[in-house]
Amino acid sequence: MIRRSLAQTVLNGFRHPAQIIVAGFGTAVGVGTALLSTPVATASGRPTGVIDALFTATSAVCVTGLITVDTPAHWSVFGQVVILVLIQAGGLGIMTLATLFAVMISGRLGLRARMLAQAETKSLQMTDLRRVIRNVVLFSVAAEALTAVVLTARFITGYGEPVGRALYLGVFHAISAFNNAGFALWSDNLIGFVADPWICLPIAVAVIVGGLGFPVVFELLRAWRHPRKWSVLTRITVVATVVLLVLGALVFTVTEWSNPQTLGPLSDPAKLLAGFFTGVMPRTAGFNSLDIAQMYPSSWLATDVLMFIGGGSAGTAGGIKVTTFGVLVFVIWAELRGENRVNVGRRRLSDSMQRQALAIALLGAGLVALSTYVLLILTPHSLDAVLFETVSAFATVGLSTGITADLTAPGQVVVALLMFAGRVGPLTLFSALALRERTRRYELPEERTIVG
Repeated sequence: MIRRSLAQTVLNGFRHPAQIIVAGFGTAVGVGTALLSTPVATASGRPTGVIDALFTATSAVCVTGLITVDTPAHWSVFGQVVILVLIQAGGLGIMTLATLFAVMISGRLGLRARMLAQAETKSLQMTDLRRVIRNVVLFSVAAEALTAVVLTARFITGYGEPVGRALYLGVFHAISAFNNAGFALWSDNLIGFVADPWICLPIAVAVIVGGLGFPVVFELLRAWRHPRKWSVLTRITVVATVVLLVLGALVFTVTEWSNPQTLGPLSDPAKLLAGFFTGVMPRTAGFNSLDIAQMYPSSWLATDVLMFIGGGSAGTAGGIKVTTFGVLVFVIWAELRGENRVNVGRRRLSDSMQRQALAIALLGAGLVALSTYVLLILTPHSLDAVLFETVSAFATVGLSTGITADLTAPGQVVVALLMFAGRVGPLTLFSALALRERTRRYELPEERTIVG
């Protein structure tokens, strides 16, 4: 009774479920920072500085992948396991895990707990939430396990790794891939496997599946043979994902084909594999099989666009999400055609959805622009490199041109805050900070003004 009263008191201290989500992620970052600051977390046995520990913990919880210290060289096995646990917790969502544990302990959910889990999993209905959360966890574990099996087998047969080491590498990179984290246990990330389809393709598939979003994945599993029955969410996510994947792979392959520092020295099949892999990673995964710093500026710009759009809603991907991008495309199309309603297939998009998509896109652009401006003041790096870094942080991608470790301490704090804001979502963060919700009880007279 005392324990339940204490929990109820804590929950009642927040006015909005989004506030608890922000607090949950913040707590995870704090715990991760404390653990990574200990001497046992480093390979050298010396404690890690607060900024590096905070940055790494934030990057792991926010499933980003940006690093200020070399993951395989700096961290011990304990430190790497801490990072892996933070990735898994951040990918599934702090509130999803908390709700799952509540179900296991009590066997029932209160209304507030259902609201919290719904806000984190983006469930469109609150009915049978326990089943939804159970399916999310089971599907995540199954996808990670399957990816780990393929990678482990490849490390054993193709690279002669001992079984224990191969299993560790397989599990680590499977979890990192499915959760779109991008952490790797090699100093050059996955550049050493650029021509190996048995490493690159399983990781790419895990990234795509994890980035689709759980509602879309479950609907595809139920009705993949009947596209006409798909919801608007699934239609927009699938179409936008396929289009962006094809365009991304095509752009990188064509642009970098003759670059002597990236695709140039590879065979034609390896070029196609690396081009596809590079086109997938801006889905907010952060792995790289090519040296990002040696890419052409045009490829950086294409990566910026793809990273900012991101992946699917309610998945492990970041960015403004392909659903937001898709909704805005349909809004523009309806405006160009002079229609006063926005339709997708046989469904009409609500005005609130259109406003939310616009707000998310503008808030994201504003955060990226402001952070880029601040970093340009704090660091000597060029605009294109800084912009790449800020978009990668906001979209929780993890790709970098190599300037992360060279940023000043204040600059790294800015990037860490941007990763946190990108993970919890601009609308979630801003609504969580609001003191209270206000409902306008009257309407003002309408007036039209000149736009454009």
